[in-house]
Amino acid sequence: GIYPKPNINYYVNPELEGKNSLEVFDIVVQICKEVGLKIMLDIHSIKTDAMGHIYPVWYGLDKFTPEDFYKACEWITNRYKNDDTIIAFDLKNEPHGKPWQDTTFAKWDNSTDINNWKYAAETCAKRILNINPNLLIVIEGIEAYPKDDVTWTSKSYSDYYSTWWGGNLRGVKKYPINLGKYQNKVVYSPHDYGPSVYQQPWFYPGFTKESLLQDCWRPNWAYIMEENIAPLLIGEWGGYLDGADNEKWMRYLRDYIIENHIHHTFWCFNANSGDTGGMVGYDFTTWDEKKYSFLKPALWQDSQGRFVGLDHKRPLGTNGKNINITIYYNNNEPAPVPAAK
Repeated sequence: GIYPKPNINYYVNPELEGKNSLEVFDIVVQICKEVGLKIMLDIHSIKTDAMGHIYPVWYGLDKFTPEDFYKACEWITNRYKNDDTIIAFDLKNEPHGKPWQDTTFAKWDNSTDINNWKYAAETCAKRILNINPNLLIVIEGIEAYPKDDVTWTSKSYSDYYSTWWGGNLRGVKKYPINLGKYQNKVVYSPHDYGPSVYQQPWFYPGFTKESLLQDCWRPNWAYIMEENIAPLLIGEWGGYLDGADNEKWMRYLRDYIIENHIHHTFWCFNANSGDTGGMVGYDFTTWDEKKYSFLKPALWQDSQGRFVGLDHKRPLGTNGKNINITIYYNNNEPAPVPAAK
């Protein structure tokens, strides 16, 4: 195949000189295996393009078709099907689009239309699971969903519930993902951000955790947890600790995650994510201790404060201070499941 040239600092990583992108990824997988880290694959773009995630759907760029998308997912699934370092597949990053103005947008209903993300996700998931039935299938939402008695043909902004790209899972209530015999592999995954990314209408003066829950979280995704429809993973959340509204939103969401034992992945590690910042500085070595201290209470730890890895044999990390999931449950620690309602 044709592999894009990786963007690597060879002064820091001389061992990667001459490696193509797939070879570099194989090295990353091996390192993760050695330290007890698990990997969730994610398709940010259907073509190699650092800005490809701006395109709203999983087909169309450079004439890529839905079938190309499915086959690509099958290919990488087959390549790593015997390596349990990879445990999940987030099918597509942030399907989105505004039906009232965009020609191309992602929707969610019971049709087989080319832009129906639900149909594409079900089709892709089944083809992946036919190859590796052990993978978790992580399914994000869309951007906009029509209000009651409104069809997708409406060109009126006021006819839709709109939220973050990938964060709108309202359609699950009426049209849940159906994977048949693989249903227990479904994980719904919204993305949620604060006003440093965009000043959404629910960030009005005096917003609270309860107002965020009522205005955004519950109608878009929290009901999935509350009604025990399926597992929930907040696939992206994070931002700057600005001492103002963005930090206020981060604190509310962090506390909501802790209180309800919600699974999550924080955005992001690297510093060069312009509207959120990272967990490390631009040297990729120095930790942002303030942000880490803020996030740490929401990370999975046992009653002794040891971090828990998902590998059944290897403890997490190399410092000998953490454990794995087997040790955790052998010590009769509680399962990290959502709080009962």
